[in-house]
Amino acid sequence: MEDKYNQLHLERYSKDLANLLCDRHFASYDTVNGPQLLGFTPIKQVNLFVIKELLMKWHHEMANLRSPYFDYEHEDVKEALLNFMNVVSRKILMKRNAFEPLLQKAVYDTFLLVLAPPTVFEERFLRIQEEITLPKLQDNLKYLDLDKQVVAGFIDTLSPTSRDRDYILSRYRLYSNAHVNNRTPLHELVEKFNTLLPISERELLSIATPAPQELAKPTPAAPVEEKDVVAPIHMAQREASVPRPITEAPRVAVQPQGNLNERFKIAERPTLNENFYKGTSATSLADSHSNRKIESLKNSISINQRFSFINELFDGDNMTYYQSIKQLDEFGHPEQAKQFVTEELASKYDWSKKQEHVSKLLHLIERKFA
Repeated sequence: MEDKYNQLHLERYSKDLANLLCDRHFASYDTVNGPQLLGFTPIKQVNLFVIKELLMKWHHEMANLRSPYFDYEHEDVKEALLNFMNVVSRKILMKRNAFEPLLQKAVYDTFLLVLAPPTVFEERFLRIQEEITLPKLQDNLKYLDLDKQVVAGFIDTLSPTSRDRDYILSRYRLYSNAHVNNRTPLHELVEKFNTLLPISERELLSIATPAPQELAKPTPAAPVEEKDVVAPIHMAQREASVPRPITEAPRVAVQPQGNLNERFKIAERPTLNENFYKGTSATSLADSHSNRKIESLKNSISINQRFSFINELFDGDNMTYYQSIKQLDEFGHPEQAKQFVTEELASKYDWSKKQEHVSKLLHLIERKFA
C-alpha cells in the first residue's frame, strides 16, 4: 500500500537539500557538467532523475522546432536530430539557477518512488509518452535504480496491445501493493539521505506529523485577500442601511448624500490592466488592514494563495514557483522585484491574461518593501 506522507515537509526538505548540495558544489565551480552530474549525489536515483528531467527538457525544445515548412518525420531528419542529441548530451553544462530546481524535483520524486510508487510511475512512464508502447516503457527502466525489478516485472505482465493509461495505472497500483515486500523500505532510503541532511520517517509520514497545525497557521490569510474586493462596499452598505442610535443622529445628518457617493468612488480600484502594466497595487478602504509590512514573500503567502500562484502563474510547476519567490525575496529594492515580475516572468509564462493574480503578487511585493 502507498504510505501517507506530509507533502509540505517533503517539499521543504527537498528544497533545503538541493540548496545545501548546490552551495557545496557551486562554491568551487561556476557550472555543473555531465560527468559531475552522474555522481552529483551518493544516491544514484537522484542523479538519474535529474538526467531524466534533462531529457524531458530536450524533448520540449525539439517539439518547439516543429515547423509547417519542413518534414521533421523524414528519416534523414530524424537521424540528424538523433545525432545532434547524442552530441548535445555529451556537452551538458548548467548554471545553478537552472540546475537547482531540477535537483530539488529529483530529490522529491526519489522519496515518492518509495512513498507513492503509482504517482511516479504515472509521471515518469505514462504522462510523458505520446503513444504508450512496451519498448518505450522498457526504455524508461534505465532511469530507475530503486525498485527497478518491481517495475520491470510489472511491464512484463503487459500485453503489446495495452495502450490505455488509466488501465495500465490501475493495474500497476494493484501490482505494486501485491509486491510491497519487494519494494525498498522507507527507513533504508531515509538512512541514505541522512548522510546528506538529517530527516526522519516521523517527519515524512503524515500520521506522525502535525500537518493540520501547519496548514492552520496560514489559513486566515486567504480570506483577507478576498476582503480587499468585497469589504469596502459591504461596510458602506451597512452604514447606509442600518439606523444609528438617536444620540448619533446629528453626526450622520450633517453629511450630504454626495459624500457617500464620493466614498464609493474613492474605494473603486484601478483596472487589472492598470495594475499589471503600471506595476502598482490598488488601494481601498479595506487595504489599511492588509497593507502591513511583511518580512518575506515566502513566509507570508497563504496556502491557498500559494497554490493559486503555482497553478495560475507557473503552470502547476511548484519548483519554478519556489525558485521565483526566493529570487524576489533576495532583491534589495521594490523596483527590481517588480521589473523581474512584469518583464521577465510575465513574458516567460505569458501572464497577459493573468492580471488579477499578477496584481496580488505585486501587492505582496509592495508590502515587503513598505
